[in-house]
Amino acid sequence: MKLTEAERGKQLAEVLRLSMTEGHSERAIAKRLGIARQTVRRLLGKAPSKVVAQRPQVSILDPYLAVIRKLVEEAPTIRAPAVLERLRPLGYEGGVSILRDRLVTLRPHPQREAFLTLDFAPGEAVQIDWADFGFALPGCPRRVSGFVMALCHSRYLYLEFTLSQSLPSLLRCMERGLRFYGGVTSADIFDNMKTVVLSHTPTATVFNPQFLEYARARGFAIRACNVRRGNEKGRVERPIGFIRDRFWLGRRFVDLRDLNLQSSVWRDEVANHRVHEVTGKVPALVFEHEEKAALRPLPQTPFETDDKQSSMVTKSFRVRFDRNSYSVPWKLCGQSVLVRADDASVAIFLGPKQVASHARCWDAGKDLKLDSHEQGLLEQKPGADKGRLPPALVGLGQLGERYFKVFSANGRSIAKETIRITLLTELFDDGPTASAIEEVMATGHVGAEYVEHVLRHKRGLTPSPPPLRLGDPILDAISLREPDLSVYDRLPQKTLDPEAK
Repeated sequence: MKLTEAERGKQLAEVLRLSMTEGHSERAIAKRLGIARQTVRRLLGKAPSKVVAQRPQVSILDPYLAVIRKLVEEAPTIRAPAVLERLRPLGYEGGVSILRDRLVTLRPHPQREAFLTLDFAPGEAVQIDWADFGFALPGCPRRVSGFVMALCHSRYLYLEFTLSQSLPSLLRCMERGLRFYGGVTSADIFDNMKTVVLSHTPTATVFNPQFLEYARARGFAIRACNVRRGNEKGRVERPIGFIRDRFWLGRRFVDLRDLNLQSSVWRDEVANHRVHEVTGKVPALVFEHEEKAALRPLPQTPFETDDKQSSMVTKSFRVRFDRNSYSVPWKLCGQSVLVRADDASVAIFLGPKQVASHARCWDAGKDLKLDSHEQGLLEQKPGADKGRLPPALVGLGQLGERYFKVFSANGRSIAKETIRITLLTELFDDGPTASAIEEVMATGHVGAEYVEHVLRHKRGLTPSPPPLRLGDPILDAISLREPDLSVYDRLPQKTLDPEAK
């Protein structure tokens, strides 16, 4: 007779009471309750549970397991779609999902690596790295980079932003960072940035010779992190993430100067005065009381940190430097010059002599020129003035300059056009002529014939030439009255008759 759930529960409770409380044997309990001893043993947890033999699951992948295992052994990182491509010619008709699940079980799982906590004594080391922040400045076509230095003992932070990660930019940032700390650590730890580390293998590290010279001049050793070992530069990696989360998000900047002003205030008032999440101490206080005195004095010997580039002066007396053009005196065309630049200025030298100086442009494709650099060129080459209006056409202003700039690209004689437009200004004056030129250009044309058509026929203007000028003030001042021809009508008739006597 099959028992209900409630009856089974009541039976189990009675068996447990008789066994645990009253100490009856299994035989006595079975006899008292009228059940089999095997049932009593099962209820007391002593009978072996009935094992139901399960039929082995058959997978559509089973015939291909040997092939899959071989692929995984040869290429542990092989992806499921690639394995699928190799199984299709063998007859596999399943999908990629079951294959992806099986690869998880077949692919070897490396044991998680344990890392020791690195401890640094005061003044022992500083970690340095770049962080990319993308195109963040309005109207500036250059990516913004964050230069981050973090003292390994105190976690005291130096931060500034630049528009270049070149070696000279790195050196200038290093100089400002060392002055910020007021001293030098025993070693500087870098990731494998190419401006510092040319190549890095387990057996040898090749450093940039120019940066090695800088390290020697400032008195610190260089350490390069091993490849793909982020734990070795955690002192600077964590601050970069902290900068992104706590400073960068939600801020807007007018230009690089505004960005660095905001970041320096945040660095000094927030980042270095917070309680550090790892040490539980304030970095600024640890630096002031423990680490600052352990830094070695900063050598005062100057070190060259300028961008330097040799360049040829073009025919338009320009020098190309860092995606922009800078003018030099026109007489230097074809000369080889040296360009030296820092973050704020660009200086150009011919031998030891400085021949030009400009404010550095961090834009791209700009032409920076000084009018003084073309002084004397017009006298040397009168044709160079073709972009400017002759004195007789100055009244046409910028519209006239634009007109002749467009006209000069059409292969027609500029000299003849100048004469014809000058004549029209003399006949119709500057204002109407300029208005007609504007109308003609609006229709997509250039040419004195179009301008004259507008003046004479469309507007019906009558030429009114100005008085003739001879160029001599005395002659130009002569004024003659209009002759009175009526006197000829009053002459005696006989004087007019050739037959009269």
